[in-house]
Amino acid sequence: MVLKKKEHVSKNRPLYLQISELLQREIAAGHWRVGERLPIEAELAKDLSVAVGTLRKALSELQKIDLLERRQGSGTYVLNPPQGAIYQLFRLELSEGGGKPHAETLSVKIAQDPEALNYLGLKTGSKMWRIRRLRYLNTVLVAAEEMWLDQCHAESLKPEDLHESLYKHYREHFDFWISRVEDRIRCQEAPPWSVDLLGVTQGTVLGFVERMSWSNRDRIEEYSRTWYKPEICHYVSRFS
Repeated sequence: MVLKKKEHVSKNRPLYLQISELLQREIAAGHWRVGERLPIEAELAKDLSVAVGTLRKALSELQKIDLLERRQGSGTYVLNPPQGAIYQLFRLELSEGGGKPHAETLSVKIAQDPEALNYLGLKTGSKMWRIRRLRYLNTVLVAAEEMWLDQCHAESLKPEDLHESLYKHYREHFDFWISRVEDRIRCQEAPPWSVDLLGVTQGTVLGFVERMSWSNRDRIEEYSRTWYKPEICHYVSRFS
């Protein structure tokens, strides 16, 4: 992954905090497990295209929450499992609370959508990947979703190629990582393709989340839509 530091600094959050959040998601996704040593700082900083000083500030943030431990003369180790899992930014929970998220990829294809094209800042006629998935909490089907991204990130893409956490896939296989998201929540009719899958009738109004995901390049790399069943789950966002 090649990043140009000056071009990719977010205007909204310090770079070291972006790196800290990225590393936390990587650990949550199982990239490094409890007791495992991270790459040496020079290597990790090079991989992320940041200065070693910036990386050290990011690692210090994770030490503060007891996620990492620095051992003199040995390196930096994962001390505790992070709170949450690979769906750190997944905001749906069962009505009775919680629920372990799981995603099932239905299809991946080149498609067109004027709204997605506009959000991604692409020219008319540009090719985009459209990923459609079902979302579960525990074993309960709660939502259908579709993600759009520029076709330039991959010449070919198949459902079996994708990690269950798409953000992890972007980080490892594309040339960007997600630094922040914005969700817009309202109600919307279930799209025709999802009706039978979700077990609802045509015209059923569902909860709807429209998400813009910005990369470390400070531009929207993924545009997504999620239709969820409000009678069995709800959208939750917590701050502390």
